[in-house]
Amino acid sequence: MAEELVLSKLDADTAAVLIGIGGGYCFRSRLAALGFTPGTRVRVIQNLGRGPMIVALRDTRIALGRCEAQRIRVRIDADKP
Repeated sequence: MAEELVLSKLDADTAAVLIGIGGGYCFRSRLAALGFTPGTRVRVIQNLGRGPMIVALRDTRIALGRCEAQRIRVRIDADKP
């Protein structure tokens, strides 16, 4: 089975599947409204290792703060398109 990681650790052009989101109710609700739900495929567009990162999911690009990305648990997607 694939290893569980946090989104902030992934390199650019890496595809992953969202497993879960940590944090409080408001944070989880906001991300769910943006489309971050379990089972969703996410692709990292930009991750410079500091500052915000850009991810693509559901035909949308979203910028996430580093602390936000550290609360999102994913597993690497071996079926990358």
